[in-house]
Amino acid sequence: MVSSPKADKHSDFNECSTSSVAEKGHFFVYTSERKRFMVPLAYLTNNIFKELLKISEEEFGLPGDGPITLPCDAASMEYVLSLLRRGVSEEVERALLSSIFISCQSTCSAFAVENPHALAVCSC
Repeated sequence: MVSSPKADKHSDFNECSTSSVAEKGHFFVYTSERKRFMVPLAYLTNNIFKELLKISEEEFGLPGDGPITLPCDAASMEYVLSLLRRGVSEEVERALLSSIFISCQSTCSAFAVENPHALAVCSC
C-alpha cells in the first residue's frame, strides 16, 4: 500500500512515510490514489488546505477512525505542498484550487473508464 520513503531534503513534509505514527507537529493525509503524505499541522491554517479538507468532507465524509483522504491525485498533492512551503499569494491560491478541481475530475473520469462497474467516490 505504501511505497518506500522518498524524502525531500528541502521540504518540511515527508512523502510516503512508512511510519504508522506521524512525527510531532504533523499529520497524515491520503490522496485519491491512496498515496500517503505527512503534512505539518501549520498547513491547517492555509486557505488551500482548508478548502481541500472541505472538499474531502463533501466527497468522502468525516473519517471516524479512518484516514483523511483528499480529493486530488499524488502529483497535485506534491505540487500543493511545494507551493505551501514557499508561500503563495491569494491569486495563486485561487488558481491552484481551480487546477485541483480539474485534476480531481480527470482522476475520477479515468477511474470510471478503467472501472465501469465500480462506483466512483469523487464527483467534483
